[in-house]
Amino acid sequence: MQGLPDSLTRLIDEVAARLANRPATARQFARCFPNTYLTTMRRLPDGTTFVITGDIPAMWLRDSAAQVRPYLIPAATDPELAELLVGVVRRQVRYILEDPYANAFNEAPNGRGHRRDRVKVALSPWVWERKYEVDSLCYPVQLAYLLWRATGRTDHLDDEFRRAVGPILALWRREQRHEAESRYRFRRPFRWRSDTLARRGRGSPTATTGMTWSGFRPSDDACRYGYLVPANGFATVVLGYVAEIAAGVLGDAGLAADARGLATEIDAGIRAHGIVEHPRHGRIYAYETDGFGNHLLMDDANIPSLLSLPYLGYVDREDPVYAATRRFVLSPDNPHFYRGWAAAGIGSPHTPRRYIWHLALAMQGLTATDPAEREGLLDLFTRTDAGAGLMHEGFHADNPARFTRPWFAWANALFSEFVLAHCGLTVPGSPLAVGPGA
Repeated sequence: MQGLPDSLTRLIDEVAARLANRPATARQFARCFPNTYLTTMRRLPDGTTFVITGDIPAMWLRDSAAQVRPYLIPAATDPELAELLVGVVRRQVRYILEDPYANAFNEAPNGRGHRRDRVKVALSPWVWERKYEVDSLCYPVQLAYLLWRATGRTDHLDDEFRRAVGPILALWRREQRHEAESRYRFRRPFRWRSDTLARRGRGSPTATTGMTWSGFRPSDDACRYGYLVPANGFATVVLGYVAEIAAGVLGDAGLAADARGLATEIDAGIRAHGIVEHPRHGRIYAYETDGFGNHLLMDDANIPSLLSLPYLGYVDREDPVYAATRRFVLSPDNPHFYRGWAAAGIGSPHTPRRYIWHLALAMQGLTATDPAEREGLLDLFTRTDAGAGLMHEGFHADNPARFTRPWFAWANALFSEFVLAHCGLTVPGSPLAVGPGA
């Protein structure tokens, strides 16, 4: 494929050989896997790498990390590709240092994006959007850690990285006591309710639980209750990565201890406030809670999700609470699970009702323990791409030709990761191994 590194071409050929009995899946992979590299990544003169989401010309911290994650496999033996990924981490770190509350950024300080949002601070011209999401700070650390484990490189884990980690931990501690200590506000006038926070931009009330508050979900929709359980679970894993990097690379015992202590506090909050008794499914994780006894029982296609907890490394796939939660989120008891003529799967309040997301189908495959379930999902992908060979954001459960976002690189990347895992090729250092015999 023209313009593609040899390491990616070889991996496409290897997958095709392993999927000789699935030529349609192999063809989809051959289109989806290089999509991020060919259409969304740009190396900048300063050596960093700018990554757009697809049809939006801004760099989301979450999406950019997720889009390049499958490339960690070939980067293990391709120094030039590894250098490109180091550039992604370096640019993410600079954005975090610019504004750790922001979720999306411009390529240059050009002031583009959502400039009418009321955020109570002087909005940096680098910032495209300032929706605060816990996962926006998790993903860059996860990418930096996995890049280290995949390639052995540590040059991206430098003083600038250390200076970015400090504000992350400080912010998460501050947002453990959102009501008393946080000055974060977000209001978007003349938009959908899901685009803005209640109580004049503060969000709904929360009690102190040990968890850390999030204004928005990974869908960029506002949280109903301030403690987003899957994002907090992701944070505990990432804090473990921080501790490992601090001890093994930075030689900073104090940072390692601080990260481990905060992870313990957040995890205790999840255990005390984020698990509920469901009348049909038993003990399950709630999607959101406020510490006052209110819980939101649902799951969203975007990641971190409850479905993705083993993929993120928070729990084992065999964990009984997770297993019950998985049964819940893949059932009609989840208000965003849809079953139609064409497919069944999880959608999101971010898109219309009865729209299933390819992200959720890929995550269902990555977390499945039954080989037959994985095989069925691979078949489902071939039937729901609307003939494009690429994945979409959401598609109608009855008619895949009705879909949102024809160019959504994250969905292409996660589908690719599912196919790679099915072939026994997993991201080095990642917590979840899926494939034949797994």
